[in-house]
Amino acid sequence: MSSAPHRLKAERRPLLRRPAEPAEEGWNALTLPANRILVRRIRVISRGIAILLWTLVSLVVQSAMIVLPGRGKIVFARIYWSLMSRLVGVRVRLIGHRPLARGAGGRPVVYVSNHSSWLDILVLGGRLEACFIAKEDVAGWPVIGWVAKLGRTVYVRRKRTSTVRERDDMRARLAGGDNLILFPEGTTSDGSRVMPFRSAFLSVAELPATPDGRPPLVQPVSVVYDRLGYLPAGRNTRALFSWYGDMDIGSHFWRIAQYRGMRATVLLHAPLDPADFPSRKALAHATWNAVAEGAAMLRQNRPPPVASPAFA
Repeated sequence: MSSAPHRLKAERRPLLRRPAEPAEEGWNALTLPANRILVRRIRVISRGIAILLWTLVSLVVQSAMIVLPGRGKIVFARIYWSLMSRLVGVRVRLIGHRPLARGAGGRPVVYVSNHSSWLDILVLGGRLEACFIAKEDVAGWPVIGWVAKLGRTVYVRRKRTSTVRERDDMRARLAGGDNLILFPEGTTSDGSRVMPFRSAFLSVAELPATPDGRPPLVQPVSVVYDRLGYLPAGRNTRALFSWYGDMDIGSHFWRIAQYRGMRATVLLHAPLDPADFPSRKALAHATWNAVAEGAAMLRQNRPPPVASPAFA
């Protein structure tokens, strides 16, 4: 009996030995770790340069579009965000109900979405004809402030002293023909869940947006990053897309831009009429419920409840 442990140890020892791997030559050398790192760095740098050049050109074009009458500034903003998404390497799949350019009776639309990353701006901006609502600090961020101007972002301070001015600004945008995109979680998450919506953010849905005083429609939107390296993203790999906490955008871009085969799926739910809800809190809960259920379904790679192919 005393020799049994030694016998087992001797029998297992050969299993721990790994045969020497043959040296890789030719094209196979690209699979070596050192070469993969080099290729990824070149990819990040080339994407960064392309994004910078496209942004500089777009600043000039959009500055002219904002001055000129018509829908040029709205259409070009969507083109800018769409190409930005492609330059970063994220393809977008749009499913569910078609986005409302203007609702029934010419009513504007407030798109309400979950928020896990700065990539959401590119993904939604390239598919929806709408302006973003963002905190005023964004206007002073390097580069990002310029980008926000291209999208004609509506800034809010979230202070009581500025509430009246901000409501007037949003009412003017809605009455002037603009739709708005809102992230009522109030911050970004890790992408594994949708945090509760703050009902105060949905005060914009109570504003009179038509000549007869009706409010805008509210269309819930679920956004999930479901492909990485052309494969379904899981809980661990999906976290790569998330931008939260004290992350800086430069290092996050460096990590994201190394990869290929990335995809975001945008699920558009049926629009809601604020007049059908007894309170803003009830509207916020119904909107959150739709967005959270849709995001959970997409994270599990299940087919959408609306039998609608990808479009746009």
